[in-house]
Amino acid sequence: MGHGARTRRAALTAALLAVALTASLTAGCSGNGRNGEDGRAPRPTATPAPSRSAVAGSPLAVKIDNVRAARPHTGLGAADVVYVEQVEGGLSRLLAVYATRLPRTVGPVRSVRESDLELLRQFPLPTLAFSGAQRALLPLVDRAPLRARSPDEAPGAYHRGTGRAAPHNLYLRPAALLPAAPGRAALTTGFSYGPAPSGGTPVSARTVRYPAARLTFTWSAGRGGWLIAMDGEPAVTTDSGRPAPATVVVQYVRIRTSQYHDALGNRTPYTETVGSGRAEVLRDGRSFAGFWSRPAATDGTAFTTADGGRLDFAPGQVWVVLLPAP
Repeated sequence: MGHGARTRRAALTAALLAVALTASLTAGCSGNGRNGEDGRAPRPTATPAPSRSAVAGSPLAVKIDNVRAARPHTGLGAADVVYVEQVEGGLSRLLAVYATRLPRTVGPVRSVRESDLELLRQFPLPTLAFSGAQRALLPLVDRAPLRARSPDEAPGAYHRGTGRAAPHNLYLRPAALLPAAPGRAALTTGFSYGPAPSGGTPVSARTVRYPAARLTFTWSAGRGGWLIAMDGEPAVTTDSGRPAPATVVVQYVRIRTSQYHDALGNRTPYTETVGSGRAEVLRDGRSFAGFWSRPAATDGTAFTTADGGRLDFAPGQVWVVLLPAP
């Protein structure tokens, strides 16, 4: 084979690998499930009726896509807490928790990760809405102390939207899973709310970065919150304009490699949210350095100032960015 032919063949092989890797990172995980991405075994097609016993103290948690093709989001404005997590390829994904309000629609919904199971143990039997999971992870999901509700368990709760391609077009109707919002008492996060502590550093904007994603939070006195930009573009929603959380937490955690991987062998990051570490709390246009502590998975997370005092959040929506510790 001539040198020119070998060069063309090598270039073609590299191009095909690049396309496959991009598809893998965008999808997050893949398998042979009914949704074509998550490998969940088929389940009965009847949608379970919303359980009133679960509503008494159980919030709804929804795993939400966060690549460019998934934006703008729907239903984020109604969330009480939004966690930002790292996934394969250095991208980010969201876990939105609803207790005081249930929006009409939430999405796009995507697949769950092992880290989510630990994070959600702070709540008593939460309902988890997700598109599916890697096949090897399914036994852990089934054994976790939560109400797992993917389209296989509750097909009537989901629909495919128009105007964007799968897998970025799966949406949830929360009312099909919970008859009503459980209320603020269901937010057993360990967060405390109240006046800001003394001190702090004035800050107009704060940018956080993952290997392949970034978020910028810019203080808006008019909104009383932090306007969000994702990958350099303003974050908007289809139903409630721009999110402006009153409090943003940068929580420095250990992120290690898990035993799970996507179809191309990219290992799934595991975000450890049990333990302790440094934190930065943004509220009222100021930055407060502090620490976080969560002794056990069934505990909430407490935040303290550098001198050990309670670090209260501003009333309103909270975004928690789980960032790799330096």
